[in-house]
Amino acid sequence: MGDITLRRARPEDGPALSALAWRSKASNGYEDAFMAQCRAELTVVPDDAPGRSTWIAEDGAGRALGFFDLIVENGSAEVEGLFVEPGIQRSGLGRRLWIKLEAEAIAQGAVDVSADADPKAVPFYCAMGLAPIGTRPSGSIPGRRLPRLRKAFRP
Repeated sequence: MGDITLRRARPEDGPALSALAWRSKASNGYEDAFMAQCRAELTVVPDDAPGRSTWIAEDGAGRALGFFDLIVENGSAEVEGLFVEPGIQRSGLGRRLWIKLEAEAIAQGAVDVSADADPKAVPFYCAMGLAPIGTRPSGSIPGRRLPRLRKAFRP
């Protein structure tokens, strides 16, 4: 995979991360109308708010190849997004981002992590140790429900 570095995202990274999230989601075969409804949720605005962590995986040229966005509140972590550039999905970069995500969550005092997942991302989250616990309404598509997954961290 070459030389990949992880770093905290900065506010100016938002447009590049939003574009990456869009490409990654679209790679699941969704139609343009569906994608248009997801635009707000796929807009990434990194900030330094307490409990929030956004990390980027970059190549040697500084190009974002993947990222995660995490919020920790009251001892629980919530995955706001985890995306990998379509051309390198299944390369191990998602797992590398996940390892960093878990470390960040634990460092901030989380005892568990949850995600509302795109149905096509459920196998990835299950491979990372999360288990389905139900569904939740989509924040983008009225009437659509998304799989909800959770993983408890060992003490």
